Amino acid sequence: MFSGFMVNTWVAGTLVAVVAALVGFFAVLRGATFLAHAVPNGAFAGAAGASLIGVNPVLGLGCFALAGALGISWLSRRGRSDAVTALSLVLMLGLGLLFLSLSQEYSAELFSLLFGDVVGVSSSELVPVAALGLVGVVAVVLLFRPLLLSSVVPEVAWARGLDPSRLELAFLVVMALATTMTVPLVGAFLMFSLMVAPAAAARSLVSRPLAAVGLAVLLALVVTWSAIALAYVSNWPIGFFVGALGALAFVLSRALAARADRRAAGPAPAAAPAEATA
Repeated sequence: MFSGFMVNTWVAGTLVAVVAALVGFFAVLRGATFLAHAVPNGAFAGAAGASLIGVNPVLGLGCFALAGALGISWLSRRGRSDAVTALSLVLMLGLGLLFLSLSQEYSAELFSLLFGDVVGVSSSELVPVAALGLVGVVAVVLLFRPLLLSSVVPEVAWARGLDPSRLELAFLVVMALATTMTVPLVGAFLMFSLMVAPAAAARSLVSRPLAAVGLAVLLALVVTWSAIALAYVSNWPIGFFVGALGALAFVLSRALAARADRRAAGPAPAAAPAEATA
């Protein structure tokens, strides 16, 4: 499990978990979880198109992720963001279906981009994943305070001279970057689960931003490491374990939060005796 080709998977999985949790925290905080679903799934069309013309699928994935993020940001200024996101997703998925239908042969690499591949990270792929991960972490650190302010109190952000549209664009670019580095490991269909589930679970348990970010990173690491180990011993898709463990973490966090709320509320007041009422 920790020898040879699996070392790259553990390293890449760790990088993916950290970046996905950092970006996912703001996706949950800003109510942009639909974007976390649409960008990676729509970007798969880029991988299919790149494979069709003989280009590295990861390059096509990154181009479509960035183009989709920029397009959604621009169109959302002139219409409902949820409708724009849904239509952009449908368009990119339609293009992906067209590219796949034009392809003459089945590509295992494209399948892994959809569903993930626990042993698919080679040494040549690890360097760009690490580089993209570092850029993503630096971008989130630099944008942390402005994004937090515009997400929680947008009026104050306006008063301090922060342009919400520019911050939204910067956030979407960071999400496209995270998509490019995470999809090759966990797959397009379930990458958003790793991005959203740990962050949503952390938000249910912790209210302070920095503490919530730290807990989200910790949960993402636990989910990713557990998914890699379970996929290795069972030979099942890693995406299944990422989705299942992420959902389990969220359900448990909501149960713990509900229990804490009941304890904070205290016992219900006892009903007055019938004689006293009379």
